[in-house]
Amino acid sequence: MPSLSTLLSLFIDGASYGMILFLIASGLTVTLGIMRIVNLSHCGFAMIGGYAALALVSMGLPLLAALPIAVLFTMAVGFLLEQTIYRVVYRTHEFGQILMTLGLTYLMVATINLLFGSLMQNIPVPEALNGVWLAGGLTISKYRIFLVAVSAGVAVLLWATFEWTMFGAKLRAAIDNPRMARASGIDVGRLLSVAFAAGCGLAALGGVLGAQMLPLEPFYALKYLVLVLMVVTVGGLGSLKGSLVAALALGLIDTFGRYFVPEFGGFVIYVTVFAFLLVRPRGLFQNA
Repeated sequence: MPSLSTLLSLFIDGASYGMILFLIASGLTVTLGIMRIVNLSHCGFAMIGGYAALALVSMGLPLLAALPIAVLFTMAVGFLLEQTIYRVVYRTHEFGQILMTLGLTYLMVATINLLFGSLMQNIPVPEALNGVWLAGGLTISKYRIFLVAVSAGVAVLLWATFEWTMFGAKLRAAIDNPRMARASGIDVGRLLSVAFAAGCGLAALGGVLGAQMLPLEPFYALKYLVLVLMVVTVGGLGSLKGSLVAALALGLIDTFGRYFVPEFGGFVIYVTVFAFLLVRPRGLFQNA
C-alpha cells in the first residue's frame, strides 16, 4: 500500500495533468459544443502556441513573457483561418467538416516538421518555478502547483464570461437563433470569429504550459486529439463545467492507473471512458 505522501503526490500530478487537458479541451468545447463545428484541427492550435513559445524562449525571452505573445499569435492565426478556410467549413455538412479540418491538421503537422524538425521538444521551466516544495514527507512540484492555479483561474474566468457578461449572452443568442440575433443588431459573424480565436488562444495556453507533460512534436496535433475529444465527450458537448470535471477525472484516472497497474496503465483511461459512455452516451452535462 503506497504511503499518504505518495497518494497526495499522485493526486497533484493527476490534477495538473487534468487541468492542462481542460485548458486545451475548453477551446474545443467552444468550437465543437457551443459553435457546433466539427474542428479536428483544434489540437493543432495548441501545437502552434507551444512551438511559438519555444521559438521565443530559444531567442532568450523568458517563458512567462513568451506565453502571452504565443497565445496572441495563435489567436491571430486562428482568426485568419476562421475568416478564410473555416468560412467554407461552416457551409459543409459534418462529414465535410471532418475531412477539411483533418486535412488542415496534416498541413499543420507538415509545416511544423519543416520548420522545427521531427525531434521531440520541451520548453524550459522558469527558474522561479523549477524545483519542489517539501512539506513533511510530501514533495510538491512548484510548476505543477502553478499549472493548477493558472488553470483554475482560467476556468473561473471562462465561467464568468459566459454566464455574466454581455459577450456571453450575445454568443448564446447567436448560436441558438442567429437570425433573431442579427435582427436585434448583433454582428453574428464577428462574434463567432472572436469566439473561435479565443478557443484557439485557450488551446495555445494549454500547449505552452503543458509542454512538460505533453511534449511538443510535429504529430502533437494528432497524438493528443483523442484525449481532448474524450474530455469534451465525457463532459457533455457545450458544457465547460463538464469539460472541467471530465478533464480532472480523466487526468486522475490516467495517473493512478499508470501507477497501480503499469502493465495496463495506458489502457485504463480508454476502458473507463468506454464504460462510462455506454451508461451515459451524452456525457456528464449536456448543454441545452
